[in-house]
Order: sequence, then C-alpha cells, then structure tokens
Amino acid sequence: MIGFIVWQEAAAEKRRRAVTLREDSVLHMRFLKAEILRGTKTPESVLRRRVLSAGKRLYRLGITRAVLPEAFPYGEVLDGCGIRPVSTLALRRALAADWLRWELERRGRAPAAGRIALSAEQLTGELVRTVTEVALRHRYVLLDLPNGGEELCHHLRREYGVSLLLNPEREQLEEADALLLFDKREGLKWRNGIVLPLYDESVPLPPIGLSPAIEEELPAGTDRVLLVAALREAGALRAGQITFANK
Repeated sequence: MIGFIVWQEAAAEKRRRAVTLREDSVLHMRFLKAEILRGTKTPESVLRRRVLSAGKRLYRLGITRAVLPEAFPYGEVLDGCGIRPVSTLALRRALAADWLRWELERRGRAPAAGRIALSAEQLTGELVRTVTEVALRHRYVLLDLPNGGEELCHHLRREYGVSLLLNPEREQLEEADALLLFDKREGLKWRNGIVLPLYDESVPLPPIGLSPAIEEELPAGTDRVLLVAALREAGALRAGQITFANK
C-alpha cells in the first residue's frame, strides 16, 4: 500500500488528534492516509514533529512511498523515516510523446517537420513505446542507443514503414529540434532545441488534464503529479486518460 499525507485544517470548535491514520481510496485505489493537524498559527517546529510522527507510524505499518501535499516542505523529514515520494519516472516516460507535442505546440513549431532525437543507455519497453509513438508522429527521428537499436529500427520499418537514423553524430543530436533523454548524456551542448530529461523528476511537467468525472474524485491540496503517478501505477488511471492541459 502507498501512503497519502494530507493537511487537516484545525477547527476552533473541535479537538482533534495531531496525527490520524486511516485507510481511504481514490478511484478505487486504497491508500493509508495520514492526516496531520495544521492551524494558521501552528509553529514550524510543531509541524515538523507531527510530520515526523506520521512518517514513523506509516513506516512501522510497511509504508515506504507516499503521495504528498502540494508544495510540501518536509520531504527530508519523511526521508529520514524511510518514506519517499512516489516515483514519477514511469509517468513521465509514458507521456513523453505527448509532452514533446505539447512543448512543440507551445513554442509554435510544426510538430511533424522537426528533427526529434531520443537518447538512452539501454533498450527498454518504455523506450520502444516512446520511439514508436514519436516515429509515427514525426518525419525525422534520430535514435542514440548503444545496443539493440538495429533490431528496433528493423521492426519499425517492417511494421510501420518508418525509418530512423541510428546512432547519429554528436553534432546532429545537438542540432535536433527536440531531444528526449531517458538517461543523462554528458558532453552535449544544447542549441535552441527542446530538451526533455525523462530521468529527472525535479523538472516540472506541463499541467495535467483529466476528464471532469475523474477530477471530481481527486482530493484538493495534493501534489497532482504524485497522485496521478500513483494512480497510473496501480492501474486506476490509464495513459490514454491523462492529457496535458492548454494553460
């Protein structure tokens, strides 16, 4: 089970526990929720102690990953308890082709005409899916992959009639209109292209859009990317249900 940490706003007319644990669900996915009491005048030191208490209790119950509140400032406290935020890497890579299109459109660039490069250290299912989506949407695709690239290129040519430029020169990568990095790539000097580091969870994603019916089920005040990543990992959300909003 995954943890779910939320702020519980203090009410003057009610006495509540500083930390309350209970099971809850979002889109039929079960979480162990930790509600942490917070008032407008609660001292910083008190909040840190409450977060520490919640983290220790969650960890004792087997929780090592959690969805956090939006702009949560106590991540290092939870990390000291053995609890880390839900990983967003799988979500970022699943949405990489859509993220690319969103960035190209935002900058007024023609999506089909540009040169799109992808770079990875190894062949994975995530890479195959992304390369396939990008190759079907864009005319010129470059693939920087040490091993396994030949088989993938042959497959795409045989199944879809598309061709890739395998293992381009460094200058070709640097001059691409967009570069999708599955792993860190040293020694490149970016020109004016779009760079999407799919290995870096600190890079902000575009605003995520969901259907109104799904939006109604999501709790307010939660880190949206972490929650969507957790729901997708559990199968409560499919990649096709997640879009990037035009904001």
